[in-house]
This record gives sequence, structure tokens and C-alpha cells, in this order.
Amino acid sequence: MPEEYGGMGLDAKYAAVHWEEQSYANTTGPGWTLHSEIVAPYLLHYGNEEQKEKYLPRMASGEIITAIGMTEPGAGSDLAGMRTTATRDGTDFILNGSKTYITNGFLSDMVIVCAKTDPEKGAKGISLFLVDANTPGFEKGKVLNKMGMKAQDTCELFFEDCRIPESALLGELNKGFIYLMSELPQERLLIAIQAISSAEACYEWTREYVKDRKAFGSSLTNLQTVRHRLAAMKTECVVGRTFADQCVDLHANGRLDNSTASMAKYWLTDLQTKIADEAVQLHGGAGYMWEYNVARAYSDGRVARIYGGANEIMKELISRDCVK
Repeated sequence: MPEEYGGMGLDAKYAAVHWEEQSYANTTGPGWTLHSEIVAPYLLHYGNEEQKEKYLPRMASGEIITAIGMTEPGAGSDLAGMRTTATRDGTDFILNGSKTYITNGFLSDMVIVCAKTDPEKGAKGISLFLVDANTPGFEKGKVLNKMGMKAQDTCELFFEDCRIPESALLGELNKGFIYLMSELPQERLLIAIQAISSAEACYEWTREYVKDRKAFGSSLTNLQTVRHRLAAMKTECVVGRTFADQCVDLHANGRLDNSTASMAKYWLTDLQTKIADEAVQLHGGAGYMWEYNVARAYSDGRVARIYGGANEIMKELISRDCVK
């Protein structure tokens, strides 16, 4: 974020270090990266000066928490299928609909809400709105009981005849889908970097554990099968890290395309799940205990293959480039 709005004015490489360190520390909440690396760029890239001055300094200081409402009960990876609408009424818009699985939703002070302003146009009729939490007609559901990421508040959002001024429109009318597609590469890169970092952490935790753990009178590392599994884990992490760092470099230079970001997101989150599963196995019964980092990483990491666009969708996006 630029210094004029309270940020440090640094690039994506600096941000990536923070994404990595959060994963190494096994911290999953609240949704810091969503607030600073997903919501903030929408305001920076598409907001007018009044909107930037209203929200960005308070976002940078931590005075407010933000979220983005894309997913709906009947529309996840298929954003064009969303049913939330924003109907013009004079100089205002009337927002109706609901969102689900919204990270930071319960604690949010402002949410970027995706809504259809011209339903007949499908994806080309989507717009984005900045909706303050105290707006009449905007209600939050209870915090959802998730499999993992227990420290991160995730909830449903409801909009019933929620009147918002025209000044709440982010960017141009009916350009929301274009904005979403433009910003998704960074979101998917973020998920990918957190995934490979979590995999690396799982490898290190496991390496230390099997060195100390005794079985049959000696360290588990005296067993060839354990050493070979560690070798495979390390190799896959190194390969994944090489690709991840390349993607960060591409993004920092404005050259990360949708297809490459999708590759990183799908392959590295698949790898994260694989390494976490292997880590739990090599920990034995301890790996199933919540007090161990690998148990939490296993539970927290599973959603990475789903959010930001399910990995099945990532493969579909990549395949379109393959057959051009």
C-alpha cells in the first residue's frame, strides 16, 4: 500500500515474505492477508480518491477490518451464477441477497459486495459495492463452525432491502467481473505461497520429530523407509518452492498471467495436502493430536484446494490455454 494511505510502499516480494512467515508460524487467523492483499488492491486499483481516503488509512492502521463477499450458497467458483442483486432506485442502489463462507465476515467493518446490477447480462452485469457494516438492511450470521482455521471468523452475510448510495459503487457499473478476474491472480498466488510455506513447515516439524522419536531402540531416522519418505518430501518442497518463487518474481514485474497463477494455486495446494498428510503419518498417533502443529496444518490447509476457486476450476482455466 502506498505511503500516502498509511502503507509502506513496498512491492509484492516484501508481502510474500509475510505470507510465508505466517505459514511457518502456523497462524491462520484472523484473515490478515485477505484484508491487506485482496481487499486493499481493489480499492487501490478501482476506487476513487474519496473512497481511498475513507478506507485505506484505517485499513492500514488496523482501525477497521474488511472482507469481500463473492461466494453464495448457490454460487462458489461459478461467480456468474451469483443471485445477489443491486437494483437502482434514484441515486441509490437496493441490495438484496446473501453471501456465505466469508472470511473476516463477522468482524468486518466494511465488505466489498459483488452483486448483479444487470442480471440479464450474466457475468457482464456484475458490479462491486463498498458496504459498511452499520448499513441498515445488512445483517451478519453466526460464526460458522469450520473443520480448520478456528481462529478465523467466517460467516454468512444477509442483505434485505439494503439501501446504499451511488458513491458506494467501486469502479464502473457492470465492470465487476472484469475487476474480479484482474485481481484473482494475486489471490491465487497468495494461496499458493501460503501452501508451499505450510508444506515446508510440515517437512521441518516432521524432520525434527522423527530425529527425536525412538522406535525399536533407536531413532526413527535409522529406518530406511522413513529417510526415503523425508527425501521425497524435501524434494517436492524444493521443486514447489522454485515454481512459487518464479511466480512471485513474475507478479512483482506485472507478468503473472491467470493461467500460471492457476497452475501455482492448484499444484501447490495439492502438494500442501500431500505433505501435511505424510507429516501426520510420520508423527504416528501424535500427528492426530491437536497440540501438534502438523494436525492443525492438516486441518487448516485442506480448504486451500477449495477457496480462491476450486482446483478443478483451476485445471479448466489452464486447459483453455492448452487448446487455444
